[in-house]
Amino acid sequence: MKHAKLIVSLVVLAVLIGFGGWAYHHVGFDFAHFRLQLAQVNWTKIAIGLGCIYLAYVVRAVRWALLLRNNKKVPLLSLTGTQVIGFTSVALVGRVADLARPYLVSKKTGLTLSSQIAVYIVERLFDAGSMALIFSVAILLAPTGSLPHPEIFKKFGYWGLAGTAAGALFMVFVRVSGGVLAGFCERIIGVLSKKMGRAIGDKIRSFRTGLDTLRTPTDLAIMLGVSLAMWGLITTAYIMTARAFTASPQLASMTLAKGLVLMIVSGGASIFQLPVLGWVTQIGAVAAALSSFFAVPPEPATACAAMLLIVTFLSIVPVGLIWAQVENVSLRRIAKDSEEAGETVSAQAVGKPREA
Repeated sequence: MKHAKLIVSLVVLAVLIGFGGWAYHHVGFDFAHFRLQLAQVNWTKIAIGLGCIYLAYVVRAVRWALLLRNNKKVPLLSLTGTQVIGFTSVALVGRVADLARPYLVSKKTGLTLSSQIAVYIVERLFDAGSMALIFSVAILLAPTGSLPHPEIFKKFGYWGLAGTAAGALFMVFVRVSGGVLAGFCERIIGVLSKKMGRAIGDKIRSFRTGLDTLRTPTDLAIMLGVSLAMWGLITTAYIMTARAFTASPQLASMTLAKGLVLMIVSGGASIFQLPVLGWVTQIGAVAAALSSFFAVPPEPATACAAMLLIVTFLSIVPVGLIWAQVENVSLRRIAKDSEEAGETVSAQAVGKPREA
């Protein structure tokens, strides 16, 4: 597996170098203009964006603590380190370190890793739902002419609202009848493959375990409110960072709807995050979106994309490295141990005998 990842990374690196060489000679990128864009950045707005991102990590830690409160009460800010170190690990090691946060929370609280993976799944669902809700409402309420091809974006907005509603109904159904749904999937899918049917059933039960933290409508409302607040901070960071490029009229006048489009593109590019190389692909994707959707010239588009990566993704790395040193945590070891522990949990879930 490690050799395969190394080969993939080398191939991607070679492709990027080749593409960079081709672009340098054929696209006509003006590096002097690129440096000028950076020189005229409004650093006050960048600082506001950084503040929003750091505060969002604190809110994320509060949300995780609230998701634990029915199983184990912990101080609201006590899990901030697990979030900071976990996201630092993802930034430096790649998506292979995604389970670092539930692993660190499990170690800190003494709760099982499987229960924290379930919380992680619920957290990600709230992320997706909150982001879809903010995006859909902003796109549908955007003034006429604020986005190119508004009919396409409005369709995405309607689908986003529909998807959010469907996701909410699914969560309620799993919370109320998760055991019934798991058993049904096991029986139906088990006709083709008993192992696959049992695996899907166990994943539904694991998801149901995570939803145990939402025992009342009030719990659901609190989680949604906290999630919306967190994504509101992240959205503000994107918009303020783009508006910091005062030498580019298109960026300096960045609207909420356009900023949300950037967030969607950036989030999509970060799904398959490779260490270091993923930074380049993310910058390229966001710069291409700025040029294609909003007619931003390549130089300010690339400068803005790079700054967005630094502010919204890499800015936590110095804090995380210091925090890891204080707590004597090895990021590479945490990534490896969390991946192995996650595989063990999955294997145990698939291999365990069916309960009567």
